[in-house]
Amino acid sequence: MTDIAGDSALMSDALEDLESARNYRDWLCSLGLPYFGDDVLEIGSGLGHYAADWADMGVNITASEADPTRLAALRERFADDHRVGVRELSVPIAETGDYSTVVAYNVLEHIPDHVGALRSFAGLLRPGGAVVLIVPAFQFAMSEFDRAIGHQRRYRTAGLASVLRRAGLKVERCHYINGPGLLAWYVTCRLLRGRPKQGPLLTAYDRLYVPAQRWIESKVTVPFGQSVFAVARKR
Repeated sequence: MTDIAGDSALMSDALEDLESARNYRDWLCSLGLPYFGDDVLEIGSGLGHYAADWADMGVNITASEADPTRLAALRERFADDHRVGVRELSVPIAETGDYSTVVAYNVLEHIPDHVGALRSFAGLLRPGGAVVLIVPAFQFAMSEFDRAIGHQRRYRTAGLASVLRRAGLKVERCHYINGPGLLAWYVTCRLLRGRPKQGPLLTAYDRLYVPAQRWIESKVTVPFGQSVFAVARKR
């Protein structure tokens, strides 16, 4: 059993739309890369877009999924790719491990018991290993689409840092990313009751906006954003 909420088919559709946002994925993958060690486990790998990108960046990674349809898609995608392992893994996670890093992008917000989930992530790490997260930011941006795909909450940096500490982890980084993207999400998903999807707008966003905003945020820390990026260590 898994304790991750949401419409599985709609989540898969949203993940499929992410495939065309190559600049956006590269940005998010590059954020996590400096904190990866020699043996990385991704929780909630979806259709494997991030795992494939990280493998192209030289990361030794294991992708994992609980959803049977997405797990089958992962096994088919990486069947002949020695760089990426695939395993079934459901939250809550009872087993322990010796991974250098556990990464979960847009997963924690789906889990009702997020403190318990983080404790189980830590149990999969060796001492000093890193938990690397991206989660959606700001509760006021919670939309019908958020709820449909199972989002239990959206986070502020202080709240996420507190949850990480409650799980027994030492917070190393916790900051907002994609500043103006928060406004785009609020208008598209909250006010207009839409959802991100492939098309000319997503293409323009990915090709024009993302590279510029990535450069800006490499120079300055933004006070708000569409998402929160965090790194925490097992003590």
